[in-house]
Parts: sequence; C-alpha cells; structure tokens
Amino acid sequence: MRVFPAFAILLVLTVFAAADEFAPGSKVAFLGLTFIDTSTEGAYNGVRADEAKRLTLLENLVEDRFRKEGMVLMDLAPISETLENTVNPANCYGCEVRMAKTLGADFVLVGVVQKVSNLILSMNLVMRAVETGKVARARVVDIRSNTDQSWTRGMNYILKTAFFKE
Repeated sequence: MRVFPAFAILLVLTVFAAADEFAPGSKVAFLGLTFIDTSTEGAYNGVRADEAKRLTLLENLVEDRFRKEGMVLMDLAPISETLENTVNPANCYGCEVRMAKTLGADFVLVGVVQKVSNLILSMNLVMRAVETGKVARARVVDIRSNTDQSWTRGMNYILKTAFFKE
C-alpha cells in the first residue's frame, strides 16, 4: 500500500519536470544578448566596435545551435517595439516571459555578457518556461581574454554543458 503514494508523488514530480523540458519542435523566443560594460575602459571610451560585433557573433551562434537542435525560433516582429524599449531583457522583472507569452512561445531565452575588464568577462544564458516562468536551463561562465575565440568558446561551453548534451 505504501508503494502507491510514492509512485503518485514520483509521477507528479515527473510531470512538473517535463513541463519545463524542451525538445525539438519547442518554440523559443530568443530575445538576444545584452552587453554590459562595467570596466573603466567602457566608462571612458564607450562602446567598442569589436565588442559589438562579438555580441552579434554570439547571437548568431546561439540561434544556429538552437535551429540545429530542431528548435523553432519565434519571429520577434510582434514585440519589436517593446523589446527595443527594454534595456536588458535578462533583468526586467519578468517582461521577457510576458513578451514570449505574447508570441506563443514555449520558452524564452535571454543572455548577458558583462565586461569587468579587458581581461575578465562573464557571460550567461537563461531559458525560462513561459507557462511557469521557472528557469528550465541556465549557465554562467567567466572567460579570460576579450577575443572572438574566447567569447565563442565561452558560449559554446554554455550550450554544450547546460542546454544540449553532445
């Protein structure tokens, strides 16, 4: 008789866990990556062209990988004005989930690259289930060196270890 309650609890937990799992065919609203420069260099010199290019490089890398894994990336046109007026979709008190819900997405994906210095950068990628708002996947890595190769290596590590098992 004690087996049934344990089985019922396990079944409920499995159903809740499955609700936040994603699989090929899942609709993902990728709202892009935000670059935050808290370095002294950024305070004095502003945005660097090479770092802006790297951010685009990473966004393309993420999009390509999600498509390769069979995910459906949502068209952001219906929320473009809201997204354009959002400074950081990764830190907007749930606005990213609301925008993704408007699109009919299953998941919302946002990320940040923070430059601490020209040597130390931190990047993160977070995916939330739109239905629950709960984190489905996430990872943060610190990288050393401000180059295309180091940025790409950092994001590939995030994708490989937290999102898609190779």
